[in-house]
Amino acid sequence: MGGDVALVTGGSSGIGEITARQLHDAGFTVYAAARRADKMAGLEEAGVHTVTLDVTDEASARRAVEGIVAESGGIDVLVNNAGYGSYGAVEDVPLTEAQAQLDVNVLGLARMAQLVLPGMRARGSGTIINISSMGGRFVTPLGGWYHASKYAVEALSDAMRLELAPFGIDVVVIEPGSIRSAWGSIAAEKVRHASGSGPYARQAEAVAKTLDASARPDFRAASDPEVVARGIVRAAGARRPRSRYAIGRGSAPAIALSRVLPDRVFDRLIARAFGVRR
Repeated sequence: MGGDVALVTGGSSGIGEITARQLHDAGFTVYAAARRADKMAGLEEAGVHTVTLDVTDEASARRAVEGIVAESGGIDVLVNNAGYGSYGAVEDVPLTEAQAQLDVNVLGLARMAQLVLPGMRARGSGTIINISSMGGRFVTPLGGWYHASKYAVEALSDAMRLELAPFGIDVVVIEPGSIRSAWGSIAAEKVRHASGSGPYARQAEAVAKTLDASARPDFRAASDPEVVARGIVRAAGARRPRSRYAIGRGSAPAIALSRVLPDRVFDRLIARAFGVRR
């Protein structure tokens, strides 16, 4: 992995920031990208290159990738980490917000892949690491659009894995469980805004409380972002990475249960975990 160039989107905080640091420590030349470069000053001080990038903007994404290629000769590893969680009942969430969720989590990811793939194909090697979620394999209450985006990430990743294998390019899906970060608080704010009043209010408050709790340092069902970052670094440096890595407390068991239990039984388990009455 010595000298390989890695681009990490969503690099200003959480999993993205820690992944950029760990990749740098592992010997990669790392570019962390986010919409606001000023939030990445600490990474700059640590020796990580920083790039202003909005994954929903074609010109911004193209400019960032072309700049990295001009400076470093190519991109060997793309970590598609940029994303957020939009929560609220499907009936309540405006389709403009649904579009924004898909633009960031799905189309932004695809845009970045399209931009780096010509160079990877020309070299006959590369790794694309797409950050999905255990929520790409099953759903939680009032998370319809978020889960739709992560299901799409899983499907796109499977398609890309088949398409890119003949060119020597690996496609990896990372499926974190609950992570202690600001992500939970942001999602809680979204669900309260979308469904905090009206017919879904009771569900919304129960879900928001669970999401808020996941951001607290003492929430035992969640893992630290460092755990996910270590898995990403492991996949980035592997000669033959696995197609999927279920990472963090609860991810692998929950995915397994979702596959073997009848839908209605699993629904009851998830509803109970989120404090939603049925």
